[in-house]
Formats: sequence, structure tokens, C-alpha cells
Amino acid sequence: MPANLQPRLSSRTALAIRHLEFEDLGLLEPVLRERGHTVRYLDVATEPVDTELVRTAGLVVVLGGPIGAGDADRYPFLADELTALRIRLADGSPTLGICLGAQLLARALDAPVIANAAREIGYAPVRLTPDGQNSPLRHLAGVPVLHWHSDMFSIPVGAHVLAHTAACPHQAFALGTNVLGLQFHLETPAEDIERWLVGHAEALTAAGIHPAELRRAASEAGPELRARAVEAATEWLAAAGC
Repeated sequence: MPANLQPRLSSRTALAIRHLEFEDLGLLEPVLRERGHTVRYLDVATEPVDTELVRTAGLVVVLGGPIGAGDADRYPFLADELTALRIRLADGSPTLGICLGAQLLARALDAPVIANAAREIGYAPVRLTPDGQNSPLRHLAGVPVLHWHSDMFSIPVGAHVLAHTAACPHQAFALGTNVLGLQFHLETPAEDIERWLVGHAEALTAAGIHPAELRRAASEAGPELRARAVEAATEWLAAAGC
């Protein structure tokens, strides 16, 4: 495409890189709109990964999905996505990764992604490190968040571990104030959990988890998680200049 026809994004555009339709921005989307952002999705499974769009967005949020961060041989778009993220991160631009998204950020920062000791599916609090207690994640202290993963990112050089669980020692990392990776999901509102229960039914069966367990846990955790997640996200966005 000629340079003068390249699509442009404003500094107030939040670009959400989405791998699976129902794993979207969730409760983060209204927060972004209230802060003056135009929200745009890039569905990398069906749309070409435009490196320039990823590089120039005011904010990029890399969302989750049931594939592995190292599965480019099976899902070739991941190679293009990683290339675009490496270029963006080299600029230090505000970038948030969630679950698979955090693993892709780690890989783009040359930190490996490995199999976790145990699969984590369900609602449970994360334990904050001292760095985490001094970060926007302090709003999530003691609050059950949604876990749904079997892999874990390593910590990139220069980044700090913010949270962990007994089963997963790397639940969150920060690289400065502009890059945040979360292994857990803070963005999924309780009213969306049914889409996850249907969309990831095979994973639940393989893990021996009845959907009713997660449905009940989502209902119990939902109101407080929503309030605390909005507080954490709002503080991080402000610190990142978004």
C-alpha cells in the first residue's frame, strides 16, 4: 500500500488485538471510551497484522486466546503479531497484555513462555509482591480474579514481578510504567462468563470442572472484581499517559 494511503491511528486510539471473538476488552472498553479513546479491534485470525497500525496506536491491548504463544507453526499470524509487538515495544509505547497477550509480550521481549506446573482455571486472588503492592494492582488485593491458562511467561529483562499464585509464580509483570503483562483476566465481567463456558467447553471437560462451579464463582466475585479492576485499569492508564 502506498505510504500516503496507509491507515493512521490517532494518539487516542486504543487498538485491541483479539484472537478469539468472545475474549474481548470486556469491562475495559467503557473505561477506555470514558477516557476519550476510540476503540478499534484487530482480529488477527482473520485480518492481516498491520505493523504500522500496531506501532502507531496510542494504546495496544493484546488479548487472550486458547492457543500457545509459541504456536506460530500452527497459527502463522502469530509470527507477524510478534514482529509488530517487538517494533512497538522498542518504542516503549503503552501496551497491556492479558493471558496469551502477556505471553506474547514476554516473547516479544525475548523472555520464554513455558508450561505451567498445573493448569489454572477458576477464580482466586493473586498474591502481590512488594512491587505489586506499589503498583495499580494493589486495588486487586484479596479479590478473586479469573484464571484460565496452562502456560506461564518468564520475566523479561528489566521487568518486575508484580503478582503470583501457588501454582504460577509469574502472574504479572511491569516494564516501566508503560508495559504491563497479566497472566490472569481482570477484564471479563461476570455477565460474560457464559460465553467462556460454552466457547471453552472442551477445556473444562478436560480439567474435570463443571460449568456450574465457574458460573457460581463469577456471580460471587463479579461486583467487587468489576469495581477493583476498573480502579486498577484507570490508575495504570493514567500512569502510562493514556
